[in-house]
Amino acid sequence: MDDKNKVHFVGAGPGNPKLITVMGRELLERADLVVYAGSLVNPKVLDYSNGEKIDSYGLTLDEITKTMADHVKAGKMVVRLHSGDPSLYGSVIEQMNELKKYGIKVERVPGVSSVFASAAALNTQLTLNGVSDTLIITRPAGKTLEKDDINELSRHNATMAVFLGTQKIGEIMNKVEYPQDTPVAVVFHASWDDEQVICGTVADIAQKVKDAGIKRSAMIIIGGVVDPVNYRRSHLYGVAQEPL
Repeated sequence: MDDKNKVHFVGAGPGNPKLITVMGRELLERADLVVYAGSLVNPKVLDYSNGEKIDSYGLTLDEITKTMADHVKAGKMVVRLHSGDPSLYGSVIEQMNELKKYGIKVERVPGVSSVFASAAALNTQLTLNGVSDTLIITRPAGKTLEKDDINELSRHNATMAVFLGTQKIGEIMNKVEYPQDTPVAVVFHASWDDEQVICGTVADIAQKVKDAGIKRSAMIIIGGVVDPVNYRRSHLYGVAQEPL
């Protein structure tokens, strides 16, 4: 693999160090520098690398990209390690565009998103025949998002996965137009050693989360797939056909 003049953007997975891809682990093992996304990345994942490690929390975009560029120009192998998969709320495009200004290429290595680790924790599917064939991934308004579309999106009555919303779960439940008895799950640190799952409904989940003291690092899943009861059997496992 040619590492010259290149930064490897790697998805660290949802938390469990075994859920990083084989390619991602191999790149970490070879890295001279790993710039990782703060507390969002399980420290155990960083143990795969013996290289220099820099926490990007608190650093500006310019500082992050210049650090990576300087190391690449010095002939070092650099990994930019994001939590989950970099394509979801990873702010990778802006980093890639800045690296282009230094003439540096980027290789992307996808990772397992926390939304899928949350589904695994719930032992459910995010799309389920007869319940929901659509998954909506979104986030609430905040410092970097002036207005969200949670209210409008909830009208589709599809499965909704809400990132970065634990602190605003009360506001989110007031916004959505799902029936009040719609199942909701909040999965804290999906796949980590301290994983915690809280189940409820649109009506009561906010209070349950508050009582549990969970304020961050959790995925909100809304919809019938959280507690699947009235679903249709998949055509893949339909009635056996008579032999010809």
